[in-house]
Amino acid sequence: MRLFIFKSEAKAGLLAFGGDLMGSQLPKQFKPWRAIGAVGPDRDPPHELSRGVIETAIKDQGFQLWRMKKKDQE
Repeated sequence: MRLFIFKSEAKAGLLAFGGDLMGSQLPKQFKPWRAIGAVGPDRDPPHELSRGVIETAIKDQGFQLWRMKKKDQE
């Protein structure tokens, strides 16, 4: 499965994986969403995120949300 990566323009630091380039299943309360990348079926997702967990969430809910930590929170 190709994973498409999106960034919420409404909620800072909120990102999502979706199963289609349009992000048709992404939560509407955080729109607009902007596509920022894709992960091929033979590649690992960024930041050591689990491909299995992401794919299961996309199959069950249509998306997987994730958040980037701010540098000062590390």
